[in-house]
Amino acid sequence: MNEELRLALDMLEKEKKISKQALIEAIELSLQTACKNHFGSADNVHVSMNPDTAVFSVLADKTVVEKVGDKSTEISLEEAHEMDPSYTLGDVVQVPIDSKSFSRIAAQNAKGVIVQKIREEERKNLFEEYYAMSKKIFTALVEKNTGRALIMNLGKVDGYLAEAEQIPGENLTPGQRAKVYVVEVKDSPKGPKLMLSRTHPELVRKLFFEEVSELREGIVEIKSIAREAGSRTKMAVISNEEDVDAVGACVGLNGNRVNTIVEELRGEKIDIINYDENPAYLIENSLSPAKVIAVIADPDNKEALVIVPDNQLSLAIGKEGQNARLAAKLTNYKIDIKSESQAQEQGIFDEMGIDYHGESLEEEDLGYDEDYEDAPYEEGEEEAEAYEEE
Repeated sequence: MNEELRLALDMLEKEKKISKQALIEAIELSLQTACKNHFGSADNVHVSMNPDTAVFSVLADKTVVEKVGDKSTEISLEEAHEMDPSYTLGDVVQVPIDSKSFSRIAAQNAKGVIVQKIREEERKNLFEEYYAMSKKIFTALVEKNTGRALIMNLGKVDGYLAEAEQIPGENLTPGQRAKVYVVEVKDSPKGPKLMLSRTHPELVRKLFFEEVSELREGIVEIKSIAREAGSRTKMAVISNEEDVDAVGACVGLNGNRVNTIVEELRGEKIDIINYDENPAYLIENSLSPAKVIAVIADPDNKEALVIVPDNQLSLAIGKEGQNARLAAKLTNYKIDIKSESQAQEQGIFDEMGIDYHGESLEEEDLGYDEDYEDAPYEEGEEEAEAYEEE
């Protein structure tokens, strides 16, 4: 048995990557328990295993006394001297215990412990492997719809896509594949449990990283993302090289890059805008495709007043307020949008010290720190109307 056990331990360490020392410690602990059960109350009994030979020894600590009252814990001076003449009364002697019946128990216990330890170590290794998948995206296969969640296979383990994490209106069925974002990896008795999402803004970010080489190389950066899954996403990008257009890089030639992502997200609209350190410019860009007359930004309170032409008010706000809501999320500003007429009626232009009569404001009147620029996309009336209707 000892030779078989040694070979088994060596094989497990090599093939399963399970520490031989960890297995030995587990076996020793189980044998310790078995020993106590076999010999009754035996807290003084110790079990140890030789890692090279897999031979185990059972030793009992016994106190040297003149007259033995308890054979399980005491040994006579005469017996102790037979082992070592230097022992004196009161010394503790480790006495080997030889039991054929215990050997059979030991063999059974060792087998059970090894099986249990293999399962524990495999589960631990699997968790560590998949824990590294957290905050990444993967292509998963839909296996089952439980009604409250989709069970999706990611290789050796299954992931759970809760109903709240599914794109509204999307109907994934068993056998389909879809990109998912791993929000969290939980440990459980049955192995790692992956919590997935199709609605998380980071899914959009990771999808662009897969498609856009400039993002992977650090030439272009995604500064902010605001998303209402299944409907629309706004994303602010910036280029670290003057000759690289950040928006163009993400859109791709003839829109091939962004269209790939839109297709993966089942038609979700994606607005890509230029990021700007000046909050007024950023807020103006974020409200695209609506045109903006003026932006008054308060960086301390993270609030902004935006004035738009009368015919642009509904476009700036968007259907059910979506455009303004996403712009607020993207910029992290509370945005109050007013029409040109409202601003005139409320005397906002006078408060700003602007002599406004309906014509376009001059650059200096806008109060920006940098030269005024139009929103990144110049859309015609037809495109703007389509945006407003969505």
